[in-house]
Amino acid sequence: MEPVGHGHGHGSLADPRWLWAALAINLGFMALEVVAGLIAGSVALISDAAHMLTDAGAIALAIGAARLARRPPTGSFTFGLRRSEILSAQLNGAALLVLGALLAFESVRRIASAPEVEGAVVVVVGLAGAGANGAAAWALARANRASLNVEGAFLHNLTDLYASLAAAAAGAVVLLTGFTEADGIAALTVCGLMLYAGYGLTRDSSRVLMEAAPRGMEPEEIGRALAAEPDVVDVHDLHVWEVSSGFPALAAHVLVRADEDCHAKRRELATLLGERFGIAHTTLQVDHAPRRQLLGIEGREPPVTK
Repeated sequence: MEPVGHGHGHGSLADPRWLWAALAINLGFMALEVVAGLIAGSVALISDAAHMLTDAGAIALAIGAARLARRPPTGSFTFGLRRSEILSAQLNGAALLVLGALLAFESVRRIASAPEVEGAVVVVVGLAGAGANGAAAWALARANRASLNVEGAFLHNLTDLYASLAAAAAGAVVLLTGFTEADGIAALTVCGLMLYAGYGLTRDSSRVLMEAAPRGMEPEEIGRALAAEPDVVDVHDLHVWEVSSGFPALAAHVLVRADEDCHAKRRELATLLGERFGIAHTTLQVDHAPRRQLLGIEGREPPVTK
């Protein structure tokens, strides 16, 4: 039985223009934050600048993955290179986890032995950084966050936005009270957010790589819906997975009554899957049920076909 719906649309592919805009914002402000962090002696600003470097790397990786994902299927890559976006998301999630752990170690060390911090510089640069990170996050949101690839870069910038706000708050505390440990505490709080975001991104991208059913789609429910259609006797070997973000696929073997038109039933089931479950890429093998199976289900002789 031939496959149904094998057109590979762009689905959740990212708009690269917004990715380039976010990259420019990150690189420009990162240089400013490095200089300000060294002048002020602030680990919160330095950690934020380091995170902005990973932001830039994440966006550059997302741009490269988006370019690969747009290539048409060729040769042995019958789905094209769509899954490169998932690999990019996986790397971004791992980067958040590693960077969060490293900065957490440095933050704890700074809390135990807090150096002098120029509170006024930290406040000004932190607020400016929040504006820059907010602009970059907005640009990434416009690039299509349905793509895990873009979501990874977005989470990098979002946690950096929190880092800038935390740095500004810590600078204000140091400026008003002289409590220099606030700088390390702020950085440690952001590390927790980075670890949380990295875990979620790694988990979601791993689901795609392990070919789990897309979130919100229950294979049992889909199988019951197919089996409930008129003249369908059995549905088995049902597989539902996600090729890439927003690109679900399904394959199944369906048995129908002996007098049913297999080709017509295949088209009906493909339409059901598209309209009810949003699955456009389906491969359905539809055959007539064996005589013995019909007898077992109905308890009577099946219709005789010519």
